Amino acid sequence: MIEVRGLAKRYGDHHALRGVDLDVAQGEVVVVIGPSGSGKSTLCRCLNRLEQADAGEVRIDGRPVAGEGKALARLRADVGMVFQSFNLFQNKTILENVTLAPMKVRRIDRQEAETRARELLGRVGIADQAGKYPSQLSGGQQQRAAIARALAMRPKVMLFDEPTSALDPEMVGEVLDVMTGLAREGMTMVVVTHEMGFARRAADRVVFMDAGEIVETGPPGSFFSAPRTARAQDFLAKVLTH
Repeated sequence: MIEVRGLAKRYGDHHALRGVDLDVAQGEVVVVIGPSGSGKSTLCRCLNRLEQADAGEVRIDGRPVAGEGKALARLRADVGMVFQSFNLFQNKTILENVTLAPMKVRRIDRQEAETRARELLGRVGIADQAGKYPSQLSGGQQQRAAIARALAMRPKVMLFDEPTSALDPEMVGEVLDVMTGLAREGMTMVVVTHEMGFARRAADRVVFMDAGEIVETGPPGSFFSAPRTARAQDFLAKVLTH
């Protein structure tokens, strides 16, 4: 479903990505972890061209990610994105947030879009919040609304860029539960996160990045119990002892 070859990105003298190769199969859940500044979010954002790579290629479902225009818009319609800061439209209700893109981009009529939106809001546990505005919801509820909004486009792939990092600790679980449910249903997912418990529980594969490179990759069981590289061992020793 996702093919990445030789992806490179620099910000001035900083190499955010150094020739990254990555394949994600249809229905696979890949969790990307690593220290801050390792290139995780840059990789995630390059997958749907929110960031433009300096070199390399990304293919989604066999098609190269186009640089601009209608082809890029079509691709983004197939790739759902959930950000750490929710990015909901503050002047629209939750229901309007979820129905806007299907109506504008997919040309779905309002009744069908609202039916689908209410079904998705129920699925993420906030059906009773449809008429409220984002500012009236908790952070966890806003992030679940953002997930529903992405799902409303019936995407082939879901990208999550640190979706729980802006949440209070008690709200993290409710968002991760929704994401775990999606993983069980077979959604192709790339998740950048610091939540090691989610990586253990929901990932088919863990990708460990450091200094702009994929250093190690493997199933969560073997990665967390016996990381092969010194950099992964050092990282896990720091994060799993707190």
